[in-house]
Amino acid sequence: MGRGLRSIRKARGWSQDRLIFEMERYSRERLVDIAATASLKTYVSEWENGKRAISARYAEILRPLLGVTDAELRGEPEKPAEQQADGYEDLLSRIDSARSISDSMVKTFFDQTELLRTMDREMGAASLVDQMAGHLGRMEDALTFAVLPGTRRPIATALAGAATLAAWQALDAGSVERAWRHYELAKRAAQDADSPLYLAHAMGEQAYVLRDAGRPGMAVELIRDAQRTHTGRQSPRLKAWLSAAEAELCAAAGMGDEARRALEDAAATLPDEPEARDADMASIFLNSGHLARWRGNVLALLGDGAAMEELYAALNAADGSFVRARSGLHSDLVQAHLARGELDEARSHLQQARLLANRTGSVRFRRRVEMLTGRL
Repeated sequence: MGRGLRSIRKARGWSQDRLIFEMERYSRERLVDIAATASLKTYVSEWENGKRAISARYAEILRPLLGVTDAELRGEPEKPAEQQADGYEDLLSRIDSARSISDSMVKTFFDQTELLRTMDREMGAASLVDQMAGHLGRMEDALTFAVLPGTRRPIATALAGAATLAAWQALDAGSVERAWRHYELAKRAAQDADSPLYLAHAMGEQAYVLRDAGRPGMAVELIRDAQRTHTGRQSPRLKAWLSAAEAELCAAAGMGDEARRALEDAAATLPDEPEARDADMASIFLNSGHLARWRGNVLALLGDGAAMEELYAALNAADGSFVRARSGLHSDLVQAHLARGELDEARSHLQQARLLANRTGSVRFRRRVEMLTGRL
């Protein structure tokens, strides 16, 4: 019962005392009553040793605090949602309900995804796990009972974008299996929507799961497969995004020349305009400023001295709402300064990276910060 909580806590590098401190802080901020510190110490120990079940009351605190689902918290396998369609009358009722979904309802799905994307960008993904699960569940339910293509495609398109966002949030929270399953859901929805843009984007992001899992070569294969997915129907900004992602993944795989070639492809493909959002899909943010940050990241991974100028230019131009991205920028600068033996500057940026990673609750960036700390 408590194995999930223990592994989640350890993945964040938290002691039991730190977990209790965060529970108390979370509860104070939201005016929620919880047990005294001494009792919480007993509860956490008993939860993790399987001597006490995590009650619904404390699960409601731990899920958003740690950015996990209920099944992950309790160490249980994820169960697919069961559709309750008892008999033809209930089935037809659900089909009719799905058929009547209007354009305004689909727009509501997109708007809610956009709200969750904005909250994730500025605050981190951990506190959004329940909201995102409910959001995906409603769209999956609508798609399950939508029969005709004219009804299915708009819902599937909305689901593809939301599932990709949910997958990236899960990956950021350290929930790798949930991230993988969400990417698979996004790919199925994109195929249902006949949307090669959303399919290629989901495949491109899924490649990062393989990289983080220690399979950089396979990650490069997947990103290149994404680039070949209906190339003629991909937007220029998406093509540039895929090339930049290929460059980063090639750098992680030690393929320096191919990483530089992919950066050149990204720069050549990216539209020459300040707008960052792709007009065809809201999931893509990429303009010359974002690409400069990405180029600096790749050059830092390759140990190239040219990374420094790119990274500082990107830091000065960075959008303040991209909090997690700024943590990555500071981490890249740590790596660049370390390559030049500039330890004081590296420590300064490491402190900023750690503060921002803690602010967003990003397990991925916390791990990177700890890896860089070990090099100082």
